[in-house]
Amino acid sequence: MPTSSTQSQNEPTTTDDAAQHAQKMARIKAARDRMMATKEGEKGLVIVHTGAGKGKSSSGFGMILRCIAHEMPCAVVQFIKGGWDTGERRLIETHFGGLCQFYAMGEGFTWETQDKARDIAAARRGWEKAKELIRNPEIRMVLLDEINIALRYDYLPIEDVLAFLREEKPPLTHVVLTGRNAKPELIELADLVTEMTLLKHPFRAGIKAQPGVEF
Repeated sequence: MPTSSTQSQNEPTTTDDAAQHAQKMARIKAARDRMMATKEGEKGLVIVHTGAGKGKSSSGFGMILRCIAHEMPCAVVQFIKGGWDTGERRLIETHFGGLCQFYAMGEGFTWETQDKARDIAAARRGWEKAKELIRNPEIRMVLLDEINIALRYDYLPIEDVLAFLREEKPPLTHVVLTGRNAKPELIELADLVTEMTLLKHPFRAGIKAQPGVEF
């Protein structure tokens, strides 16, 4: 005998159920329409993706691909993963170089280089290139991939980054900053902040980074 819950799942929707659902959705739509009617402004956003969970850079590159699809000029500056042959870098440079400038300025994770002075110099070259790109009003979005790591280790002065974003970023330019351990001051300045929470990761089960998932 099927259980009562199974029976209820398989029962066809009645006329009363359909009417109640339609009324509920109509109320939700009316509330959403009222809310959306108050949202008219546009501005260039400062967007931060941080947290210990996976997906910070992936989300940033998703936004870059949206810009490309809308034929909006954009740019990427990578602060850490410069030595990696990543799928996103290969795709953008091979197929979308006319719309998206790509600069891999880092030399790998700091524990790989083991040279603080070199890491600082690479981060500061990346920041100079980032400022040049952000100042260009024709570029609608600039992704600063893993800049939060450079800020965490004080390779870049957080005060300089905050002052530039406040004072020099063009009004309609979006800037996306990724990497774990975002500075509290940056979170305070940002318009949109998302924290990726780690629940499970295959690396802890002995699975190495794999193409198409991590890079």
